[in-house]
Amino acid sequence: MKRTIAIVAGGDSSELPVSLRSAQGLYSFIDKEKYNLYIVEMQGLRWEVQLPDGNKSPVDRNDFSFLMNNQKIKFDFAYITIHGTPGEDGKLQGYLDLLRIPYSCCDVLVAALTFNKFSCNQYLKGFGVRIAESVMLRQGQSITDKDLTEKVGLPCFIKPNLGGSSFGVTKVKTKEQIQLAIKKAFDEAKEVIAEAYMKGTEITCGCYKTKSKETVFPITEVVTSNEFFDYDAKYNGQVDEITPARISEDLTKRVQVLTSTIYDILGCSGIIRIDYIITEGEKINLLEINTTPGMTATSFIPQQIKAAGLDIKDVMTDIIENKF
Repeated sequence: MKRTIAIVAGGDSSELPVSLRSAQGLYSFIDKEKYNLYIVEMQGLRWEVQLPDGNKSPVDRNDFSFLMNNQKIKFDFAYITIHGTPGEDGKLQGYLDLLRIPYSCCDVLVAALTFNKFSCNQYLKGFGVRIAESVMLRQGQSITDKDLTEKVGLPCFIKPNLGGSSFGVTKVKTKEQIQLAIKKAFDEAKEVIAEAYMKGTEITCGCYKTKSKETVFPITEVVTSNEFFDYDAKYNGQVDEITPARISEDLTKRVQVLTSTIYDILGCSGIIRIDYIITEGEKINLLEINTTPGMTATSFIPQQIKAAGLDIKDVMTDIIENKF
C-alpha cells in the first residue's frame, strides 16, 4: 500500500513564494509510483491541501488529515520545504513529533539552532569552525556606528538573524548606511546581525545521511557580479553556479569532510546545504547552514545531485524511507 506524503510549503515569511516553487520541484522529483503526493500550503492558520481537481481542502490540525471525496486521508510522512518559520525553525517539527508523524528534516532543537544564524555559528566556533566576526542585536537594542565598525569593520553585512533568501540584507560600505540597514533588517526579523565582510570565493555543499550510507555532494561555486549573492542572484538568474566548483581536489575534500562533520556535530537529518567563503590561503569560513534548502529544478541541491551522477528520485526515496 502506498504511503501518503505531504509536501509542506508556504510559511509566514517573505520566503513563501520560494517555498511554493520548491514544493513544485519536490512534487516532480518524488516517485509517484511509490507514494501518493499532496502539496500542503500553510500560511498562518490557513492550512490547505491542493487536491488533484484543483480545489483545496482544509487540514484538520488535530491529526494532520484532510477530506477528499468524503473520505478522511491521513499523512504518513511530511516533506518540509518551508523556508523560514514555522518549517525551518522547529515549530512544525514539534507539532509533527506530537502526532508521531515522521518528517524529512532536522528535529526541533537542530532546526531552531540552525535557523538562528548567530547562535549556530557561535556554537560551531567552539568546535573549531571558522566564522566571521559578528554582533547581534535584539529588537529594542541599538548600537552606535562607531561601536559597530570597531567590532566588525567596513564593509560589512547587516541582515536578519532569522530568515533567508537574502531578504533584508545590506552590504554596508559607509557609516552613513549602518542605521538604515539595521532598520531594514529589523523589518524582516526581531533579531539582526552585523557580520564582517570576507573577501573570497563563495561555495556551497550539500549532504545527506541515512541509517546505511552517507552522501556528500559535489561543491557548487557561486559567482555573481552583484554586490553579493542577493535575491536577484538567487532567483532571477543574475549568477553563475558552477558545479563542481573550480577549486583544488584537496580543498574540495576538506570542504566535504567539514560538511559531513558539521552534519554530525549538530545531529542533522535529511538533506542540508552549507554555505562557505574560501578566503586567502584556502581558509574555509562558515556562512550558514540550510536545513530545508531550496528544491526547485534549478536549486543548488538538484544541481549537485545531478553532478554526482545520482537520480534525484532515488535520493528522495532514501530521505523518506530512512524514517521508517
